[in-house]
Amino acid sequence: MAPPARKGADWVVNAAGRRVPTKLDGREWRPFAGVGKTPGEGRRHAARLRPGTTGRSKIAPSIKAGLEAFGTRSGWTLGFHHHLRNGEGVILPTLDAATELGLRDIRLAQVALFPTHERVIDLIGEGVVTRIEGSMNGPVGDFVGRGGLPHPAVQRTHGGRTRAVEAGDLVIDVSVIAASEADPQGNANGVNGPHAFGAMAYGKIGWEYAEHVMVVTDNLVPYPALPHPIDETRVDAVVEVGSIGEPQGIVSGTTRITEDPVRLEMAEQSIQLLDELGLLRDGFSFQAGAGGTSLAAVKYLGDVMADRGIKGSFAMGGVTSYVVRMLEEGTVGAILDGQAFDLLSVISLRDNPKHAEINPYRFANPHTGSDIVQSLDTCFLGATEVDVDFNVNVNTHSDGRLLHGTGGHSDAAEGSRVTIVFAPVTRKGNPIIRKRVTTVSTPGEAVDVIVTDAGIAINPRNEWLTKRMEGTDLPLRGIDELEQASCDAATCPPFEPNVDEADVVAVIEYRDGTILDVVHRLRE
Repeated sequence: MAPPARKGADWVVNAAGRRVPTKLDGREWRPFAGVGKTPGEGRRHAARLRPGTTGRSKIAPSIKAGLEAFGTRSGWTLGFHHHLRNGEGVILPTLDAATELGLRDIRLAQVALFPTHERVIDLIGEGVVTRIEGSMNGPVGDFVGRGGLPHPAVQRTHGGRTRAVEAGDLVIDVSVIAASEADPQGNANGVNGPHAFGAMAYGKIGWEYAEHVMVVTDNLVPYPALPHPIDETRVDAVVEVGSIGEPQGIVSGTTRITEDPVRLEMAEQSIQLLDELGLLRDGFSFQAGAGGTSLAAVKYLGDVMADRGIKGSFAMGGVTSYVVRMLEEGTVGAILDGQAFDLLSVISLRDNPKHAEINPYRFANPHTGSDIVQSLDTCFLGATEVDVDFNVNVNTHSDGRLLHGTGGHSDAAEGSRVTIVFAPVTRKGNPIIRKRVTTVSTPGEAVDVIVTDAGIAINPRNEWLTKRMEGTDLPLRGIDELEQASCDAATCPPFEPNVDEADVVAVIEYRDGTILDVVHRLRE
């Protein structure tokens, strides 16, 4: 039986056609009303004023001592960035320190967890962590999906997280910011030092709005550390540790280019489509998401632009060596970097003035004067499932397992002029183009093109794109045809999750703060 916190009430059907609660875990939620239908309102949440630090050292001898100086209490919300990805080494030591101090009922508000953080499961079992508001990739997500967390987790986009913090929906008590270099006052960066990992922009929103800010580094240098995307003005404590993690962990399976000839052809077709739309011109802009096919598309894009002498305005990412190559060859004029996906990108950010660090507030907060995604011509994205309404799932698999965060998927999808999603028609024999996705992560109205190994579907909502592609020799198919092709190619019946629909284990929050979907507990 579901614990009370995971039982929703006053259920409605939202604009994505999903049944969602408007009351859950002691909070009232607004249902998703459609892309761009929920404008920002109210005023910004404000962090406390610092009392001034004249004559006081910020250096704390340990993470535990730093937390203790903040006046520890159970129920704290702890925030962390995710730039070291599967090599991250600060979250678990911080939670261990909190455990030693006797803290319980912690709300974990990380940007993302990875397999390296599997021990969080033990801390949930001990009652140290009882709430999670952040992406979960791997074992922790799987555990939460099976009902392991007492309260529903909240999954937000990168832009949606910054919106939530600014609006006061997510109040961070302590923001712990890992830095590869810092000085005694807390000026910090991620591009220098033995464990440099690149941009640290995802730590910025916590630095700006948290009640307390602690910088943790394994490379303490004399004042001033330069550059300093995180500056001293809102830093309360600085801790030097033996290691903040391993930068090699930023490279994962989702950040390696595909070698599959079928998927390489899909990538080539996406570039041909952009060419036929007339978008490959001087001033072109794009974002490349993680995923082997998306990265292959970027490689082909760079080759085409170089051959034709096209100079794009900017590339945004998630940055890889393929994007860095384009900058060095002059096929893009600038890189706007939210996070590094390989170590060459770290070096480029450090050394190239046209490679700039940007934070997700600028990148994708929908409740601002403008965000960078609105200036994108296209983005390349992946999917675990797609349905006939062009809804995309990136959070769960077809068997219902909660294994991935949303990242910037729907941020980029909503903002880009042409959103391209890559998906094979089957994975391990299971159909991927379906009547209905298991979970809606990005609504279909924000998606323009689905590229598969059985053809390309264009969302009929986009009349401009549909008209421009008339007469193409690309293998255009209706989305229903792709769904049938997916069924025909399947070697097993479609996976259907066995879930308890009375038990909500996670909320999929759209970037505007509304409920897009929920994840129900997976029965054993």
